[in-house]
Amino acid sequence: MTGALAPVKPLTALDRCDRCGAQAYIRATLPVGGELLFCAHHGRQHIAALREKGADILDESARLSKTPTNAPDGER
Repeated sequence: MTGALAPVKPLTALDRCDRCGAQAYIRATLPVGGELLFCAHHGRQHIAALREKGADILDESARLSKTPTNAPDGER
């Protein structure tokens, strides 16, 4: 073992919130192993407590406010 961290895979539409089943935009990797997935809404509710417990947080919720780049002009 080299001690290097494994690359974090991005969240996809198949990743679902553990709380409500909506698309997950936040991954909390727990220090004891395992991970929790949250939609943006539930992630905001729990992210502070998870950080206090030492969880590593991947927050991709900014993708919700991005305009699609492949939409034809006038459809954005």
